[in-house]
Amino acid sequence: MARSGRRRGTAITIQSVAEQAGVSAMTVSNVINGTGKVGAATRERVRAAIAQLGYVPNVAARGLASAGIVRVGLIYDEPQSPFVSAMLIGALNMTSARGVQLMIRRLSDYSVTGTAATAKALVRSGANALLLMPPFAELLSGRPIVGELNVPLAAVATGGALPDVSTVRIDDCAAAFAITELLIRHGHQRIGLIAGPDNHSGSALRRAGYLAALRAHGLATDPVLQTPGNYLFDGGIKGARALLDLPEPPTAIFASNDDMAGGVVSLAQSRGLRIPEALEVVGFDDTPISRQLFPALTTIRQPITEMAEQATSGLIDAVNTPDAAPHDTVLEYALVERASTGCCV
Repeated sequence: MARSGRRRGTAITIQSVAEQAGVSAMTVSNVINGTGKVGAATRERVRAAIAQLGYVPNVAARGLASAGIVRVGLIYDEPQSPFVSAMLIGALNMTSARGVQLMIRRLSDYSVTGTAATAKALVRSGANALLLMPPFAELLSGRPIVGELNVPLAAVATGGALPDVSTVRIDDCAAAFAITELLIRHGHQRIGLIAGPDNHSGSALRRAGYLAALRAHGLATDPVLQTPGNYLFDGGIKGARALLDLPEPPTAIFASNDDMAGGVVSLAQSRGLRIPEALEVVGFDDTPISRQLFPALTTIRQPITEMAEQATSGLIDAVNTPDAAPHDTVLEYALVERASTGCCV
């Protein structure tokens, strides 16, 4: 349901419009840019929210007029993903604030060829910088296509630094260690892991942090307790089924992102398992689903929107500094304890 009114002095952003219209930030972007499939009723609701809030995309190139038009191209995958939504909000906030155009392209082909073709298409359409998310950054990095594109590249939430792409990330290994150690402190000795997909560089580091925590506390690193996942809700259900069907199932499960943790909670509750009494569950990212689940999810908070803002700002600067070298920025994470591990928060 759309909200009405706002507090005086509150900054108007894409997210403000999305909340007012009761839609996603992606839908607002599609209406503004005339892209995507948006129904007439939804389009009118978004336009009404824009008018009511007085939102005006900033297309005046503040301080960048002498450098010409800057266009940042963003390649994304799952449009309903909370991670993608948070990243889009960050990119939209920064491009709007700095008077830059944002061009978005959806891609579900997780291949080098498909990613390279989409990146080239964005550059041909006028993008002079590209913002990437996993796994697209990893698919392009280290390949000749980076030189062929001849535009600055930046990535959010990679597992580590990349040689030819600027990165903004957290320390995935340390964060996974911290959340696994929390479960160990709660007395768990059999802790299941639902890992992320192999084509995401952060997946291996989250697994490494999980294993390091077990070893640090003298616990066995049983491969049976580790199952693959896909960072989607259904992947969490599948992974939870594999773990909970074991002859000796885990008493706690670490899902490598919040969407999969939601799938774990759903399957566990369908089997009559009370959380956290019978099973403790933790996730990673602190996307909105972590607060919408019941019980609310203990997770690692990585500031996705801020990461996207910083990456986008760096790209804008790099367009005007042709020989700028790629840089790696590591932001702080936070361990957020909630009811899925017995915390009252």
